[in-house]
Formats: sequence, C-alpha cells, structure tokens
Amino acid sequence: MVRRIFNFIHREINGLHEAAYLLGIFALLSQVLALARDRLLAYFFGAGAILDTYYTAFKIPDIIFVSTASIVSIYILIPFLTEKSSVSKSAERDFISVIFSAFFLLIVFVSAIAFVLTPQFVKIFFPGFIDSAYLNDLILFTRILLLQPIFLGISNLFASITQVHRKFILYALSPILYNLGIIAGIIFLYPIFGFIGLGIGVVFGAIFHLSIQLPFIIKGGFFPKIAIKMIVRKLNDIKKVIFLSLPRTLALSAHQISLLLLISLASVMTNGSIAVFSFSFNLQSVPLTIIGVSYSVAAFPTLVRLFSNGEKEYFLEQMLAAAKHIIFWSFPTVILFIVLRAQIVRVILGSGEFDWSDTRLTAASLALFVVSLAAQGLVLLFARGYYATGNTKKPLIFNVIAAILAVIFSFILIKLFAANDTFRYFIEVLLRVENIEGTSVLMLPLGYSIAMFLNAIALWLALQRDFNSFSQTLSRTFFQSISSSIIMGFVAYGFLTIFKGLFNINTFWGIFSQGLFAGIVGIAVGVFMLIILGNKEVVEVWKSLHSKFWKADVIAPEQE
Repeated sequence: MVRRIFNFIHREINGLHEAAYLLGIFALLSQVLALARDRLLAYFFGAGAILDTYYTAFKIPDIIFVSTASIVSIYILIPFLTEKSSVSKSAERDFISVIFSAFFLLIVFVSAIAFVLTPQFVKIFFPGFIDSAYLNDLILFTRILLLQPIFLGISNLFASITQVHRKFILYALSPILYNLGIIAGIIFLYPIFGFIGLGIGVVFGAIFHLSIQLPFIIKGGFFPKIAIKMIVRKLNDIKKVIFLSLPRTLALSAHQISLLLLISLASVMTNGSIAVFSFSFNLQSVPLTIIGVSYSVAAFPTLVRLFSNGEKEYFLEQMLAAAKHIIFWSFPTVILFIVLRAQIVRVILGSGEFDWSDTRLTAASLALFVVSLAAQGLVLLFARGYYATGNTKKPLIFNVIAAILAVIFSFILIKLFAANDTFRYFIEVLLRVENIEGTSVLMLPLGYSIAMFLNAIALWLALQRDFNSFSQTLSRTFFQSISSSIIMGFVAYGFLTIFKGLFNINTFWGIFSQGLFAGIVGIAVGVFMLIILGNKEVVEVWKSLHSKFWKADVIAPEQE
C-alpha cells in the first residue's frame, strides 16, 4: 500500500485534461471542507454582525500575504531551485536559507507594523465598524490573523522544495489541513474562548498547512537557517527573485485591494452584508477552482515548454484546447448555479441561524458572481499564457485596471440602486429578493462580474492581435456550449416545479433531492444536445475519463 502511494506521487503528467481532472479532484476535496467550514459558520452565526467581523478581519492579513509571500511563490522559486539543485545540494540549501531569511525578516517586519497600526487601518478601510460594538473584536481578531501570512508564506517556500523533488501530494493535502484547522476552531475553540477562538483556529490551520511538509523538509536536509550575513553575499539572487515576482505581486495585490474596498463598501450597509458577499464569493470560487484554476495550472508547464522551444503553433493549440474546455464546463455550470441557486445555498448553508432571508440574498449574490465564471476562468488561463511567453506586463495592466473598475462599477451601481426605484425594483424582482432588507449588497458582485467580463474581453482581443484567428476557433465551442446550457437550464427549472410536489422542500433531504434530480435531468438533456450538435469537447471528456486520469501526476496550485 505504501509503495503504491509512493509510485502515485512520482507519476508523470499524461496530458492536459487528465492532469486538470486530477487537480480538480484535489481542489474539490479542499472545497468540500471549505463548504463544511462555511456551513458551520452559517449555522452558529447566520449572516449578521459576527460574521461581518470575522470575514473583515481577514482582509489586511490577506493583503500582507499576497504582497510579501509572492516573493516565495512556487511559480517564481521552482525555476531557481531546479537550477540550484542541478549544481549541487549545498547550492540549493544555501539558496533556500537566503530566500527564507530575507522573506522571514520582511514578513515579520511588515506584520509588526500592521499589528501596531491595526486600529488606524480598521477605521480607515472599514468605516462601518467605527461605531460598532464589534470594533475591538475586529482589531484583536485582525492582529491574531497577522500570524497567518507568516506560516502560509513559509509553507509556500517549502512547497516549492517539495514540488521540485516531486512530492506533489504533500502540498495538495495542505489546504485540506488548513480548512480542518478552521473547522476545529469553530467546533472546539469557539465554545471555550468565544469569538477569538475562531481566529486561533485559523492560525492552527495555517500551522497545519505548513507542518504537513516539515517531515520531508527536515529529512531531506532542506530546513533553512536564518543567515543574515549570507543575505548580503547573495543579494543578487534575492534581487532576481523580487524582480520576477513583482508583476505577479502587483496583480495579486490589486485584486486583494479591490476585495478589501468592496468589503469597505459593504461595511456601511445593513448588518450581514459582508457575510452575504463573502459566502457567495466562496461558493462561486468552488467551480472557478475546479474548472478555471485546474485548466490554467495544468496547461502552464506545457505552455512554457512549447513557447521556449519555439513551437508557437502547438503553443496556440494548447491555449485553445484549454480555453475550449473552460468554456465547455463553465456555461452549463453557470446556468445550473443560476437555476438551482436557492437549493445550492439552502443545502450548503441553510441551517441554524442562517434563515430563509439570508438564503435568498446569498443565492441572488451567488447568481451575480457566477455569471462571470467563464470570464474569470479565461482570465486565469490567458494571464498564464502571457506568463509562459515571458510577457508579464500585459496581464498585469489588464488585471490592475479590472480591479479598479470592479470598485468603481460597484460604487456607481450602489448609488444608482439607491436613487433609481425602477432599477432597484427590476433587480429585486429578477433575483426574487423583493421585500428583503439589505439588497444593495447585490451591486458588489454585479460590479465585480462586469469588471471580470471586460478583463476577459480585453485579454481575448490582445491574444487575437498577438495570435491570429484565436477568437474564431472558439466560436463553435461557445455556440454549442451556450445553446445546450440554455436548454438544460429550462429543463432543470421545469423539473424543479415537478419535484417540488414530490419532495418536502422544507427539509434538508427534500430540497437536496429536488435540486439534485432536477440538475441530473437537466445535465442529461444538455449532454444529449451536445452530442446532437457534434460537440468535440464532450468526446474528448469521455476519452479522458477512460484513460485512467487518476494516475496522472498531481500539479498542486499555489494557495492564494
């Protein structure tokens, strides 16, 4: 048994789709635990002031993490580690110690400053908490979470080492352990320490994220040392790493800052607005991770190899193949999530303090987020396509502009929603949230999705200009997928009504069965339509599922 696991870890990639599906399975396991975590939070607290405080406390530590831990990003360090390991093991160890020392000093320094200035940051960025009874809790919670970037950053560094030495499973398991730590905090630490116990659980999760990789790091002799003198001698290596990581750092930071500002807008809305926004964002992240992240990460190594070898025609083919499958999977997922949104939210979150109004509002927010699922997935792929060519400037510019536009659009829509009764009535009736308090929060996912659409279109047009006929070859897949998905949606919606009379939808199993069977019937009709239309992607999926894709090597994406 042990030998089989060892062989599994060292298998090579068999193909784009096989690697993407296997990566999707690991992502799915992590996301299932994340959903269990959210269900527990919803059960104990509902969409109210406590969870507003909880989710807000993550924002400043998250920005610190992406702005500093990107220095030890696996995408940046793996080429350096590969080069050093080819020279000698001592050269690799020295490089690890230098990068670890520089990162550790930087992250501790930045976190210490943030710790001191947390009260000022909270009052500036989250004005809705200034007069809140939870202001002091938010400050303390944020300070506790400042430990998280340190542990996760070190874990990122160790992940680069484990992947260079082909220990892929270790890092694939780390986000699972991270969520287990948070769940343990909710179940065991909250009853003992109260609200602060939730923060301690998050820190434990980050420690678990790191600790799973420690045995190999120690056994392999790669555990780094604080080497201040070596930093001076190896300053050129540090400069190279920082220079290469800078575009990625700016892009990730821009996205996190935009989310922080969206939370800032939500902080002055009705209690529970931040929780609704965060719950729906987390839910839409599940299909995005399984589809968009999986394909973009699985395609990246091949794209780098093809472009570096001058095989631009095959490079384009690989990009197109990944883009087609992102579209192929995204459109039916979008339609199903929109049609079954209430069932999805009620099954995953609907318990305890999370009432029917919370469900309807979160479901509406989810629909507005998920409508841009294909766009978000394509942005991830197109950005990595440009990274593979060595062009980091173009996706950086587009992503920063999109992050700015997400905030601007949301702000304008909030003003329009408040000033225009016709627009507000249209949105509320369309999403079935009339007579519910706090519907203005829906303008945040709407503004975000519009920005993601524009980002995808901009990158698409840029690729069309750089690689001729790129868009034209996607049109057939686009038409077939959207056509079958619309028909699938109508069928699923119709069977929701039919199954409503067969199941007691006031119970968990009743509403679960209603959504499940309506979705299955809709999917069956959608697949049948794709076969009639002669869709090539459905044939490729069928072949991949019969090629033992679970034997493909695991490519673990960086946890951001």
